Amino acid sequence: MFYGEYEHTLDRKGRLIVPSKFREVAQAHYVEKFFVTRGLDKCLFFFTEEEWKLQEAKFKSLSFTKPEARKFNRLYFSGACELTVDKQGRVLIPKYLKDFAGIKQNVVVIGVSNRIEIWAKEKWKEFYEGNKDSFEDVADKLVDPSSE
Repeated sequence: MFYGEYEHTLDRKGRLIVPSKFREVAQAHYVEKFFVTRGLDKCLFFFTEEEWKLQEAKFKSLSFTKPEARKFNRLYFSGACELTVDKQGRVLIPKYLKDFAGIKQNVVVIGVSNRIEIWAKEKWKEFYEGNKDSFEDVADKLVDPSSE
C-alpha cells in the first residue's frame, strides 16, 4: 500500500507534509484517520485506522502477566495519538513523539507496505548505511531460514 522514500522538512509550526503519493493511496482507500506512535529503531510508526485496529488487536492479545508484554504495550499505546491530514496535506506530530524519534526539522518518510515510518533524517541515514550491505544476507535468512 505505502512504498517509497521521501525527504521532507517540518514547517515552522512543526507540521509534516505527508508525501503526495501516500495521500493519494489514502484517498483511494477512503482513509480519513491515521494513528502515530513510537516505533522500533527510534522511528515513528504511522498507520491507517484500519491497520491500527489490526495492530491493536494483535498486541492486546499479548498476556498482561508477562512483564515484557506489559512494558511493550505501555510504551506503544501510551505514545499513540490519532491524526487527520489537513487540506494542505499536513499533520502535527506531538512533541513527545518528535523527541522520542530525535526529529528536529529534516525527516525521511518511508513506506513499509502496511505502515509509514517517519525518521529523523540523520537516524535514517545511519540505519540505511549500517544495513544496506547486509540486505541480501537478511533476505536469504528470512526467505530460507535453513540457510543459517
